[in-house]
Amino acid sequence: MSLPKLRVAVVGTGFGTTVHIPAYQSCEATEVVAVCSATEQRAREAAVRFGIPVWTTDYRTLLGRDDVDAVSIASPPFTHHEMSLAAFAAGKHVLLEKPMAVNTAECREMLDAATRSGLGHMIAFEFRWHPGRLFIHQLLREGYIGQLRHANITLFVGTRGGSLGSPYYNWAARRDMGGGMLPGVGSHYLDALSWWFGDFAGVFGGAYAQIPERLDPTTGENRFASADDGFTLQVRFKQGGWATVTQSMAAPFGPGTRIELYGTEGTLATYYPGFNPAARTPILGGRVGDERLRDLSIPALYFPFEDDRDVRMLPFRLMVDDFAGAVRSNRVVAPTFEDGLRIQQAMEGVFTSMDTGRWVELG
Repeated sequence: MSLPKLRVAVVGTGFGTTVHIPAYQSCEATEVVAVCSATEQRAREAAVRFGIPVWTTDYRTLLGRDDVDAVSIASPPFTHHEMSLAAFAAGKHVLLEKPMAVNTAECREMLDAATRSGLGHMIAFEFRWHPGRLFIHQLLREGYIGQLRHANITLFVGTRGGSLGSPYYNWAARRDMGGGMLPGVGSHYLDALSWWFGDFAGVFGGAYAQIPERLDPTTGENRFASADDGFTLQVRFKQGGWATVTQSMAAPFGPGTRIELYGTEGTLATYYPGFNPAARTPILGGRVGDERLRDLSIPALYFPFEDDRDVRMLPFRLMVDDFAGAVRSNRVVAPTFEDGLRIQQAMEGVFTSMDTGRWVELG
């Protein structure tokens, strides 16, 4: 006898309609029963497009519904704190987009509320379920590279004209609202590094707006962004080893992403042209004594199905399956709100480091 499906309300119709809703509707363990957007037209259109019975512009109305078990929050970061606290108070499980919130104080309140509630809570670092990154995790556990010496991650992208791909002034251009590439993209890299190599001991670096002038679509005037479009950071790991992460959105002809992990016994690497890796992005490896890096075959077990609608769909669907399973069995499955807090602390450490010119020690 099959268990009843986890009934999910999705808040947010940007990434919510691109990945969240399609992923939940593709999983046998979940169904989308409601959708919410701050814009009435977007909420209605999403409901019609995906055949969702309920739509609203006020997320609070969803929390009072008996037919909603969980809330998937895909709205901007500055809304996460309020929505998460309200969801836990209403007895709803929460899957929350990264970054967790806009500062560590909010994250701590959210973690405390999640812990007190006893409800399921997960941060959507979906690339933990990406086949290549799962395979890297396996190889690291098996000692493929030995002891980490240095991890190097770079992401350089940009238009041929040298301008930003999204030159508008909105929440994404405001650091106080959770905007910027460090929270938006860097958080994924920090989570991967923490997952692979353990807790951070300290962080050093800076985040900056290389092309700060943005067009305000409401007024037609130019305004200046407080959020970053590039950053460089270093981390030290408690278990030993270092990592450097550098990203720029203002790099004409930039090659995309490079992830390289160097250890005492070998090297692992992966390269891809954009922000997000395709499911079958190759993993390269070589051990001390080999002549060159070679393509390591990712095991078939990491490809339980194919879904080419979006490169994030496969890992997101696997994450949703684990989230639903954890809720059903009252288990805790990482990445939890505790992981989200640790990543927020590291990001805030970068800004503190930029202001002080010093290393920032982390718990």
